[in-house]
Amino acid sequence: MSYNILSQDLLEDNSHLYRHCRRPVLHWSFRFPNILKEIKHFDADVLCLQEVQEDHYGAEIRPSLESLGYHCEYKMRTGRKPDGCAICFKHSKFSLLSVNPVEFYRHDVPLLDRDNVGLVLLLQPKIPSAASPVICVANTHLLYNPRRGDIKLTQLAMLLAEISSVAHQKDGSFCPIVMCGDFNSVPGSPLYSFIKEGKLNYEGLAIGKVSGQEQSSRGQRILSIPIWPPNLGISQNCVYEVQQLPKVEKTDSDLTQTELDKTEVLVTAEKLSSNLQHHFSLSSVYSHYFPDTGIPEVTTCHSRSAITVDYIFYSAEKEDVARQPGAEVALVGGLKLLARLSLLTEQDLWTVNGLPNENNSSDHLPLLAKFRLEL
Repeated sequence: MSYNILSQDLLEDNSHLYRHCRRPVLHWSFRFPNILKEIKHFDADVLCLQEVQEDHYGAEIRPSLESLGYHCEYKMRTGRKPDGCAICFKHSKFSLLSVNPVEFYRHDVPLLDRDNVGLVLLLQPKIPSAASPVICVANTHLLYNPRRGDIKLTQLAMLLAEISSVAHQKDGSFCPIVMCGDFNSVPGSPLYSFIKEGKLNYEGLAIGKVSGQEQSSRGQRILSIPIWPPNLGISQNCVYEVQQLPKVEKTDSDLTQTELDKTEVLVTAEKLSSNLQHHFSLSSVYSHYFPDTGIPEVTTCHSRSAITVDYIFYSAEKEDVARQPGAEVALVGGLKLLARLSLLTEQDLWTVNGLPNENNSSDHLPLLAKFRLEL
């Protein structure tokens, strides 16, 4: 399950988004029992929760989930932000192999001045099998600001680099991956396409167009090439770069100026590619449109908008992937999608007065998928 449960502080700070709601349904004392009831009802083996408020997590959310048999891991947002991301799993089903929090704020990179975070776990199913497979589960909540696609793409690249490092296996392949969260981007947007296609040429792309959240004239600045500076330590393939130490000894006087110039030019030309790539083969659990009508599914609905921004992506065998020789693509046969919980249309939601309402106590709907792990 992936579920943005709406932090109470954020609800109160953005009360203009909830003017359509009856006051009582907005109180945490009303909302939390409802959210817990949903979690109990769906009984998922793994929960990826966003907007988990720290004080509520410590006092109520974690104890309640532990009493339902979940082991919980939490990463709070940096700065003075009150909420974060949690991944909770049934300890009857999985052993925890590693916990890898990701902070998207970097004091040494001026671009990365936002307090969003991600969390990546490596889990091992408790099954009597000699193969003992592992699975990588990632959860994030990317920056909301529709006009800062440059920051969103960089945050995504940082998450992908961490997943790459955690999911990498001895034989060079990746274990199965499930990547959940609120990506604050709509289906078909450049950021979404990058996740699904594994590549993005962002040359000439306006930073306000990356997420497709709003069609406004603001955020028209074109993405710079490269988007993030080299000192972030992440390549255009969204993996951590091995820090290459300069090979030159103390006496570099034997290099002529021309040779130095030549090396520099080569490095610049190489670095200035506007192509981003990642090496996972990711599919979306949801198709984002109802097959019979073509009407969009929505995952969030409040006074301002009703769109899809929440996703469960998983590693799947892609059919007929055209691959260049030598392209390092991980083909993972590990996860087969068996079922998913239906989403609703905007019209459906307004018939029950939008979100949150008497029964659904967040401004997002839960996403739920059932997978088979092929051994």
